[in-house]
Amino acid sequence: MQMAELETDGSWDWTDPSREWPSSSTGPLSPSIPTSIAREMREARACFNAKLYTATAVMVRRTLEGMCVDQGTVKKQLFAALGELRDANKIEGRLFDWAQALRVLGNQGAHFSKEAVSREDAQDALELAEALLDYIYVFTAKYDEFQQRRSKTSGGGSSN
Repeated sequence: MQMAELETDGSWDWTDPSREWPSSSTGPLSPSIPTSIAREMREARACFNAKLYTATAVMVRRTLEGMCVDQGTVKKQLFAALGELRDANKIEGRLFDWAQALRVLGNQGAHFSKEAVSREDAQDALELAEALLDYIYVFTAKYDEFQQRRSKTSGGGSSN
């Protein structure tokens, strides 16, 4: 939906179009995501909804930092902590690349730059961060449960 605001000179200034419903950034986060990390992600969403795209990028970066700490990384620098997650096989290939891209975008937001974080980059950051959180906290746990259940029902052997 596009909104217009009347400028002081009598002209209309149209805002960027945005999807109002259904909103991609208002669905509930999985209850499997730890409370402190979900809080950071909700704040990133709030920044996006307020059209504060640079702040969105910073909050997504904070979300990644929280995820790394929660996953037991010992390295303090986010680049190295994400590498630890990769090396521990908690994230692989494309997920690692996504996380690093989000880290770089977060750095762009956290440090002064003449280049603003765009609406599109902020929205992508939210979506990629949520996919990463779902992978770590939802899908991995579901897969582990599936594997445990299957190993109990099949006696631990393979039927092939």
